Amino acid sequence: MTNAALPLSAPGTPSARPVRRRFSWGWLGIVPFLLFAFLFLIAPTFYLVIGSLQNAKGTFTLENFAQLFTPSILQTYENSIEISLVTALAGGLFGFLLAYAVISGGLPGILRSALMTFSGVASNFAGVPLALAFVFTLGRVGLFTIFLRDVLNIDIYGAGFSLYSKIGLEIVYLYFQFPLMVLIIAPAIDGLKKDWREAAENMGASSFQYWRRVALPILMPSLLGTMILLFGNSFGAQATAYQLTGGFIDIVTIAISRQMRGDVLYDPNLGYALAMGMVIIMAISIAGYSLLQRRSERWLK
Repeated sequence: MTNAALPLSAPGTPSARPVRRRFSWGWLGIVPFLLFAFLFLIAPTFYLVIGSLQNAKGTFTLENFAQLFTPSILQTYENSIEISLVTALAGGLFGFLLAYAVISGGLPGILRSALMTFSGVASNFAGVPLALAFVFTLGRVGLFTIFLRDVLNIDIYGAGFSLYSKIGLEIVYLYFQFPLMVLIIAPAIDGLKKDWREAAENMGASSFQYWRRVALPILMPSLLGTMILLFGNSFGAQATAYQLTGGFIDIVTIAISRQMRGDVLYDPNLGYALAMGMVIIMAISIAGYSLLQRRSERWLK
């Protein structure tokens, strides 16, 4: 047998013409998104980078980033990170328990629709309206405060509580952290197949062992990823904290506002550096969330 190559076409047959690709206009659909991303994400980031590396005269300097390590600014970041961690952990834990109780806990199905509807509204209820709502409810002369004092003889402010403190701010933040956790973790809970629990029970596993060996390892990437998202959601909040505390609690977003607005201090370049610090922390959070989300998607398919 010879290894002679066969002819591609019979003799006398005209050669095939190359296929001409037709021009597609489908790419125009992403132009608005690309334009939006450039104007409101990429361009502002470059503006922050350039501004953070300049002084008031416009010359290059690293002094702005050096000031980020002063005790007062470090305390500002510490306050923001502490509030974000507390609300992310508490909101993530209790939000998960609430979602599981309604979705897989055997409760009436109408409760799920009510919970999801409320979560969709409450997760977007923030800023000045949320702060005022808590002032009218838990302020010194708020409705619930007066009820506790006059009816139940419990004076929460006399016991040391204050809505206008760090703990009070964390309570307010939890109002939109709980429902956000419910909305995000609900698909992961739905992804737990009944076959897995039945297989575990058939092998003699208890409910505790099922959760320890099967359910929690599957849900853990989703739980941690959602808590990271809650951390970023709280870390970037500003209007609620400013309206509630008047800026007395020093967090990063309020510190940036002081530098940019110039009521007492005015150093926009330092404000840019503060914002770049936030960008770095948020970028780390988003990277962690994306990594954990990819791991959880393997089990949700």
